Amino acid sequence: MKLGILGGSFNPVHNGHLYLARKALSFLNLDRVVFIPAYQSPFKLNAFSSESKMPSANDRLDMLAASLTGDPGFAIDNCEIKREGVSYTVDTLEDIISRYQPSGKPVLIIGDDLAAEFLNWHESDKILQLADIAIARRIDSPIEKYSFAHVLIENDVMKVSSRDIRQKIKDDNDWQSLVPQGAKEIIIEQNLYGFMGNMGQKTSKSDAKIDVLIPIETITREVINRVETAVRGALNTERFLHSRSTAVLAVDMCRRFGLDPLCGYLAGIAHDFAKQIDGKQLLKIVKSSKQYTISGLEKDKPNLLHGKAAAVLLRQRFCIHNEDILEALAFHTSGIAGMGPLAKIIYIADKIECTRNIDPAFRKMFNEDKELPLDLILFAVIEKTIVKLKAKELDLSKDTIKLLEKIKEK
Repeated sequence: MKLGILGGSFNPVHNGHLYLARKALSFLNLDRVVFIPAYQSPFKLNAFSSESKMPSANDRLDMLAASLTGDPGFAIDNCEIKREGVSYTVDTLEDIISRYQPSGKPVLIIGDDLAAEFLNWHESDKILQLADIAIARRIDSPIEKYSFAHVLIENDVMKVSSRDIRQKIKDDNDWQSLVPQGAKEIIIEQNLYGFMGNMGQKTSKSDAKIDVLIPIETITREVINRVETAVRGALNTERFLHSRSTAVLAVDMCRRFGLDPLCGYLAGIAHDFAKQIDGKQLLKIVKSSKQYTISGLEKDKPNLLHGKAAAVLLRQRFCIHNEDILEALAFHTSGIAGMGPLAKIIYIADKIECTRNIDPAFRKMFNEDKELPLDLILFAVIEKTIVKLKAKELDLSKDTIKLLEKIKEK
């Protein structure tokens, strides 16, 4: 996978960021651009503290996630936010390369407003060893020559900046056309950056009701956007980013094994929809559907029912009756003998997506060996899962054991 990396404060994310990322995807022939929001940028050490009512790092992360809904060409990684403090590009590159295992060097995308000082960056020589540099135009000035290896992205200059948008919001000037719809809704709902137009009228995304009158036969981007918005409202930031990473990996695997990528994305984004519902309510949801049996282990540990509950909610709230998708949600935790290809993909993606702490050698093998059969990947993932559960002295599901035996027979 050819990877691009786009870092920044995204405070807030705006249409210029998205335009640049899309331009980089096509111009550099990338498979994916990873957005990496900074906890504290080394270039803007005083920027966050000098303005009042600045959003938290998780607020900026939420705005970014809301702005990239349904687009598998973009990934989001919160490694710098989890690290806290000032993060240096060289450290982030090493982390991303270790976890994502890209094919060849990743491409670090920077603006020409920063490129002139690149050689003064912390360990810039090591950055050049780790990544290729792509420079995009951010300022409307003559193109400069740089003494380090790089490629120039042929992009239009969009005269928009996060600082200007923050000022426009504060001054109640026109700003809403400058940011993606998802970010705009969060700014208004949370009264960020001094926005005063919604005081006392906050609503919860998770409380929004979606009326669907007829069964959804075809999975479209519109359907995905509605489900993803509901999932983002139901989960905390960390869990949602895991779900989104699962969805993105599921798209890659569906393309690899000849399945519908839209179904893969939807199943991946929704697989943990019910993850933060309490155990008693999970039992109630699953019992109400009469679609799934509840094992003794699930009765003792009802949180294991979150996959089956997610399938029930997707059917009831969104009228989605695609049995492959529902099976993938219901059994992504334990697996089940005879599960279909999409269910296998979601089981795998849930366990090995890039926010998970797994052996990088395993992910490298998966990325590089394109001839690996799906069942062989599944077998390896199940074995690693069982080892992990035994190490934690956790009980194994009978379904997991039966699935492993079934794969062994093959």
